[in-house]
Amino acid sequence: MSNLEKTLSIIKPDAVERGLENEIKNQFLSNGFEITNEKKIKISKSEAEDFYKVHQTKPFYNDLCSYLSSGPIVVMILEKNNAILANRKLMGATDPNKAEEGTIRKKYGLSIDKNSVHGSDSLENAKIEINFFFKD
Repeated sequence: MSNLEKTLSIIKPDAVERGLENEIKNQFLSNGFEITNEKKIKISKSEAEDFYKVHQTKPFYNDLCSYLSSGPIVVMILEKNNAILANRKLMGATDPNKAEEGTIRKKYGLSIDKNSVHGSDSLENAKIEINFFFKD
């Protein structure tokens, strides 16, 4: 029985700035993900605040929003069996120094904040996040 899921992935400003878009997309593709939709955009700080509102009580919230809106990002819908878990495993730990070898954040992440990629953490959030960037 297949468990085809969609998840949202964002290639963050630090990775776009360093020209890593294609390398990161290839990581997804070579790990069996299909990129069913993608676009390169720049969001405003208020859009970033809206997107990250689940974190608004956390101390890093303001910096996170400033960072996500600091430059172009690539938003993608990834599809695969168990996509959410598979994407989180491929991305690696939030802190690149703690991420496993071979993960995207270990390879490309600069810091906890500039960790190159975002991925949805649950089926529920994936739906919300996909809808945020790709309204039907």
